[in-house]
Amino acid sequence: MGSPDRRSPASLLLFLLFVLVFSSADAWKKDEFRSCRQTPFCKRARGRAPHSIPPFSVAEVSLSDGAVSARLVPSPAIYQVTDDDASAAADDNDDNLRPLLLRLSVYHGGILRLEIDEDPSSASTPKRRFRLPDVLLPDLEDRRLWLSRLSSPSDADFTSFYVADGFEGVLLHSPFEIVVRRVGSAAEPVLSLNSHGLFDFEQLRAKKEGENWEESFRSHTDARPNGPQSISFDVSFHGANFVYGIPEHASPSLSLRPTRGPGVDESEPYRLFNLDVFEYLHDSPFGIYGSIPFMLSHGASSSSGFFWLNAAEMQIDVLAPGWDDPAAPDTGRIDTFWMSEAGVVDAFFFVGPGPKDVLKQYASLTGTQAMPQEFAVAYHQCRWNYRDEEDVAAVNAGFDEHDIPYDVLWLDIEHTDGKRYFTWDKVLFPNPEEMQKKLAAKGRRMVTIVDPHIKRDDSFHLHKEATEKGFYVKDESGKDYDGWCWPGSSSYPDMLNPEIREWWAEKFSYKNYVGSTSSLYIWNDMNEPSVFNGPEVTMPRDALHYGDVEHRELHNAYGYYFHMATANGLLKRGDGKDRPFVLSRAFFAGSQRYGAIWTGDNSADWDHLRASVPMVLNLGLTGMSFSGADVGGFFGNPDADLLVRWYQLGAYYPFFRGHAHHDTKRREPWLFGEHNTALMREAIHIRYSLLPYYYTLFREASVSGIPIMRPLWLEFPADKETYDNGEAFMVGPSLLVQGIYEKNQKSISVYLPSGSSWFNLRNGVKLDGGASHKLDVSEDGVPSFQRAGTIVPRKDRFRRSSTQMVNDPYTLVIALNGSLAAEGELYVDDGKSYEFEKGAYIHRRFIFADGKLESIDIRPPNAGNKKFSTDCTVERIILLGLPSGAEKAVVEPGNHETNIELGPLTLRSGSKPIAFTIRKPNVRIADDWSIRIL
Repeated sequence: MGSPDRRSPASLLLFLLFVLVFSSADAWKKDEFRSCRQTPFCKRARGRAPHSIPPFSVAEVSLSDGAVSARLVPSPAIYQVTDDDASAAADDNDDNLRPLLLRLSVYHGGILRLEIDEDPSSASTPKRRFRLPDVLLPDLEDRRLWLSRLSSPSDADFTSFYVADGFEGVLLHSPFEIVVRRVGSAAEPVLSLNSHGLFDFEQLRAKKEGENWEESFRSHTDARPNGPQSISFDVSFHGANFVYGIPEHASPSLSLRPTRGPGVDESEPYRLFNLDVFEYLHDSPFGIYGSIPFMLSHGASSSSGFFWLNAAEMQIDVLAPGWDDPAAPDTGRIDTFWMSEAGVVDAFFFVGPGPKDVLKQYASLTGTQAMPQEFAVAYHQCRWNYRDEEDVAAVNAGFDEHDIPYDVLWLDIEHTDGKRYFTWDKVLFPNPEEMQKKLAAKGRRMVTIVDPHIKRDDSFHLHKEATEKGFYVKDESGKDYDGWCWPGSSSYPDMLNPEIREWWAEKFSYKNYVGSTSSLYIWNDMNEPSVFNGPEVTMPRDALHYGDVEHRELHNAYGYYFHMATANGLLKRGDGKDRPFVLSRAFFAGSQRYGAIWTGDNSADWDHLRASVPMVLNLGLTGMSFSGADVGGFFGNPDADLLVRWYQLGAYYPFFRGHAHHDTKRREPWLFGEHNTALMREAIHIRYSLLPYYYTLFREASVSGIPIMRPLWLEFPADKETYDNGEAFMVGPSLLVQGIYEKNQKSISVYLPSGSSWFNLRNGVKLDGGASHKLDVSEDGVPSFQRAGTIVPRKDRFRRSSTQMVNDPYTLVIALNGSLAAEGELYVDDGKSYEFEKGAYIHRRFIFADGKLESIDIRPPNAGNKKFSTDCTVERIILLGLPSGAEKAVVEPGNHETNIELGPLTLRSGSKPIAFTIRKPNVRIADDWSIRIL
């Protein structure tokens, strides 16, 4: 990003005009973005009190095609004017009193789906409400349960039906309400919708003569040709202590804090509206780059979740106890209020009952994290912008000179020919293929940026082709939409159209992307989509997409479709054999199937470092396991202390990348003095040593949907002290990391969850769980601990890149629990292809019990006929918590005897021998074997 280094007088004038247009968006300014009070649908909905609008009633309940069908019959005067926005009122128009269609479907695993839409046979307008395609997995209907009976007692005004073993759904008839509850004498509710009578559905209708549907914000006017069409309702999470999710927002709080109710200061709702926000605030409910309308709750007794498949702007209130009745606050549940500008109700209830159950249920709808190539899990080096090929070569050499590994070097927009994507600046990057091959010779890759805005230049082949084919998003008049972004005047491919997505995918072939090689991967930025001169720096809501869909109806999914098309392009480029790597800034539910995301344009300050952890944790809880924050902060110049601490923490993010704005000082890890270079080198080395563990966790995420980086409560759901801890986190089930978030901090209190003991990975000291421990802060790393009862695989030899570590031996770190037992796993494949889907992988479980360590094959028999082999061995086994007295071990098969001796926890310089170690047992990771302690 940024400005060209060389400009003609004409381009300079163009650039100055751009600066004038965009200067208001180069930092956070509150008045540049709409508040709830400036958003009519949000203002109307938020102004309603519980049970203040005439309710809907349920009629004609039946079973149809194995699902519950009914009609929602509105009472008269369903729409009330609660403010001066008279255009939203029904004015006693009978068209607004049409019944709605309701459908309830049940899916395997404890999922209930609610669909509410207008009846097309009685609609007074030809337009149908938009239903978002391509997000839910295509086999979802194959997993639908066929309901065979309903229970409707004659003396009760409800209908009940099976949801899952131990759970049932209840459809209350008058007023309309849905409850998911446990089966039994207590009949405890888990989730409910419309318990507070806030369900409202603005139906499409014909425009009256003289009626004005336009909406204005600042200098922009939204034609709103189809009028008000918002939907709102309340959702209650029963038995919940906290709720989480609905990214993307910046906050130091892990849980979602109340936005309305007693004791809550004036607050905005949590906004889901994908926006390009420069220098976003570190603590705000304001929406930024992505939107996932999935919320999950957790309490001492159970967890549950709710997902609304809707890509229009959404505003969500978390309501404090007593919001509905201050005199009698109910603390046994958390109430939320969901508001959307358009779309339909297509919502899912997840019954849990455990937190990991909820995540698996959600993943069964939207998919799991795509399995990345192994290089993508390592360290990435980025800057806006590395100037030219000479700069690239110097940075590449600098890592080798300072013995710092890295895997990927990134190029931002300045590498292109005048911001024309899929091109290269012929002066600065005259030999792109040779440049990439030099990186590849050391096992490294390159990433280049490709954004959705296409420069409107008749000499640019991509623009010419898109114009001729009619592939651009249209404005409200039907012409190609023309907005401003980095190239100046730009248009945007209509990614809702499958044909256009296929066209875009073809642009990544070696023939079309001249200068690209097999070691080049892609970065999608600005795909919210960002439009510098648009309302709120985005595309107007009345722009038109494929099928006459308004942009307001799919805005939050535009980046999702762009990410999808780009990932498919790399997949096609490699003939379906090479796993894509595509980083995207904008995202929606399901984006995890296509690659990684990052938290956008953060700042180089301690508050943003602190906020990065709950941000990444909430992304993981909502499916986006492969995420991270820019290490060091994108804006500003971190001092050495902040930068070192960010590397030490960022080394544990699932996506680990250093990145910086072009106006910042250069900050490659060797530019801050020898001592700080050593500290950053050590942080990066820790990540590389843990690559086998991370890759194994990515395999788990790709199969189950359980994230790599986890809040403490996900592993310790019964420990209430963990429920709102956003400063520490788990990496998988085994490692706990505590960040350092203050300059010159000397000590820190670390809470270690109950139910386990913990080993300090700095000195091997065993600490009790269920207690806070005050520890001295060391400059050489952030506090990290291994959970007793776990085994973590590592590779401890230092190389230039992950590719050069492929044949290196492994180290197993065994942390024994009170029973002197432990377990862990290792997953290995070729790190790049899809052969693992045919069974070409190794998956071992390591079990230590009764003084013996065993390696067991857990690859299922039906995994496939392909095999993967490796000669890699285990060179060290570190035993934490092993009682003294052990001196030897016997390796089987072979009856080979080896010594047990004290050794260091890591291979860093100066490490002292403090842990019992079995050196060179020479067992292969692909084999069955055992090692008995004597």
